[in-house]
Amino acid sequence: MPYLLLAPAVLGIVFLLGYPAVLVFITSFQKLDLAELFSGETVWVGFDNYVEIFSEADFWTITLRTVVFTAVVVGGTVLAALGISLLLKHVPGKIRMILQICLLLAWATPILASTTVYLWIFDQNFGILNKTLVRIGFDSFAGFNWFQSGLSTLAVIGLLIAWQAVPFVALTLYAGLLGVPTDLYEAAGIDGASPWQAFWAVTWPGVRPILALATFLSAIWDFKVFTQVYAIRKGGPNGDSTTLSILQYLKGQSGSHYGLGAAVSVIMILILAVACTQYLRMLIKSSDVELR
Repeated sequence: MPYLLLAPAVLGIVFLLGYPAVLVFITSFQKLDLAELFSGETVWVGFDNYVEIFSEADFWTITLRTVVFTAVVVGGTVLAALGISLLLKHVPGKIRMILQICLLLAWATPILASTTVYLWIFDQNFGILNKTLVRIGFDSFAGFNWFQSGLSTLAVIGLLIAWQAVPFVALTLYAGLLGVPTDLYEAAGIDGASPWQAFWAVTWPGVRPILALATFLSAIWDFKVFTQVYAIRKGGPNGDSTTLSILQYLKGQSGSHYGLGAAVSVIMILILAVACTQYLRMLIKSSDVELR
């Protein structure tokens, strides 16, 4: 009976998620350009799409850039969120409410609206950031172009993504902190533990499973982020901020080579699966411990 009751949900998930994934995998072994798309002809090319992708010199640079960018953004997001969640636990109630409202407003802001605001902030001639830096004495930032290189462009994009992701992670960690019994902190205080020792002995074990889950989800979201990267500079300047999601778009939708785009998508899935294996193991172990 339990399996029978779960069957509709499982079938729905398989249809909504499994079927598109299988279709993308099959498409990656086909030549599917506009001619094949309109004619309905199926042209199997085997691993030719993967060979073409792997043989491109920029592919490995873009892959490394995407992995490093994801790691930096996820790390910064988790650290900032952990600090904010600890702050929420220790500040008075009214201040906590104000902080929570600010976090929810930042989280609820549409992606394109947030991206537009950041473009205004970092504008070369009229951006408030350059004007503020000049007013406090950094005259070299007058007319400074934050998008003149791929590194600075990715830094702005990473800051934007982290700003949008921190509220969810912070509120999630704060909910986990509320589940840690206060008796443990009292016992640690009686034993003479310092705040830092109490954090590692009490807070960290209680919040670690939720932190692992939040990190896992953030890695998936940030690795495949597209809107912010494309809306700011479309992978520029000179392709120096191009990530795998942008490459997938350029090959597939923009270039009308849907087989190549599907191959990039499969590669992204495989990279994510390999990178997140350790986190999946941690989640499974945590689940096993709780069940026991």
